Amino acid sequence: MDVIELTRELGKAIQQDDRFIAYDLAKQANDNDTELQADMERFSQLRSELGSAMSAEEPDKDKIGELDKEIKTVYQKIMKNPHMIVFEGAQQALENLVNNIQQIITLCANGEDPATCQPQTSSCTGSCSTCGGCG
Repeated sequence: MDVIELTRELGKAIQQDDRFIAYDLAKQANDNDTELQADMERFSQLRSELGSAMSAEEPDKDKIGELDKEIKTVYQKIMKNPHMIVFEGAQQALENLVNNIQQIITLCANGEDPATCQPQTSSCTGSCSTCGGCG
């Protein structure tokens, strides 16, 4: 079995993992929540309107302020939706799994022992400016 075939087997194993299953179910719940979908569509529409308002030749500060306030309100509603809360947690758990897998692959590609190398358990914020370094 070559490396690509083994990678496909890893992909199958990931899709059988409880974290992937939880993520997939949470995603489906989000997709089926019509109120949440409407709020997400409204949020996207408001962002587009805000972008247009801000790039206007003569920006209307009052309109920009109103749009900004409404965007924040809709965003808070989205993030408080029970389906979104579950989805966010499931997504983070799956991202942690994938990150650990990537770290192990990188360690092995750098010559570490595949049987004993351990991924770092740090909570990456996504901001490299506050980070001491990856891996």
